[in-house]
Amino acid sequence: MKKRIYYDATDAGGIVYHTKYLEFCEQARSEIFFKNNIFFEDEGYVVKELKANFISSAKLGDIIEIKTFVIEIKNASIEVHQEIYKENKKIFEADIKLVYIKNSKISKIPQKHLEILNEYKI
Repeated sequence: MKKRIYYDATDAGGIVYHTKYLEFCEQARSEIFFKNNIFFEDEGYVVKELKANFISSAKLGDIIEIKTFVIEIKNASIEVHQEIYKENKKIFEADIKLVYIKNSKISKIPQKHLEILNEYKI
């Protein structure tokens, strides 16, 4: 997913605020499902564990690209690796464990989701 950096994502110096990188990753993961006509109501994926590495900064007006890779799929959880690039240079990466929740309970990942997620598996 490609995205331009707007003022609301930056601090007073025009540098992207650190929590925005996590938001960009969330948006890219959501977009995977949205483009497959899956829109969450009483279900979704919540972050259980997160390890992030801030390598360099993006600034106001930059265009970034967020890449998502599925590392492991279990019954009710997935592990993903996400990277953010600016001008083909990696500036951020994160390893994220997500748990599937339905009706406020940890649940088995639906088959349709598994099919989509497997497209991103490395």
